[in-house]
Amino acid sequence: MTDIAIREARAEDLPALLAIYNHYVVHTPATFDVEPKTLAERQAWFAQFRRAGRYRCFVAVDGAAAVGWASSARFKEKPAYETTVEASIYLAPGRAGQGLGRRLYETLFAALAGEDIHRVFAGITVPNEASVALHERMGFKLVGTYPEVGRKFGRYWDTALFMKGR
Repeated sequence: MTDIAIREARAEDLPALLAIYNHYVVHTPATFDVEPKTLAERQAWFAQFRRAGRYRCFVAVDGAAAVGWASSARFKEKPAYETTVEASIYLAPGRAGQGLGRRLYETLFAALAGEDIHRVFAGITVPNEASVALHERMGFKLVGTYPEVGRKFGRYWDTALFMKGR
């Protein structure tokens, strides 16, 4: 684990980040996207991130390979929500349970520490014990559950909403 570096995500990381994300699109209910994203679609997503400010993206790199990422993005479009962000984290298959999620989130939240952010939200498709445990370890608290809000793989899924305050 010590060989894994955590750094700001760069444009050249995008193909690997896309592959990680599309794994979850195709194989899990962790995201409610149902069709794999294209590189062009993810380039538009990636354009929101900056090297400073509320919207950031960090990548975990093992050698030359990106093995996970964590980001903070706009929570909702209306201006009154600007001090609230949504956190997301995705790890490459086989990389969970190694402390990588914690390291990514620690880096992200340290970078956000001086920003004008009041709340951080994370939505988790449940059941997902590993993600719930990670978010709770990082100081998130369950604030509610949206029952059966997403349909994927022929069934309805709940989304648990977690919040971390400043």
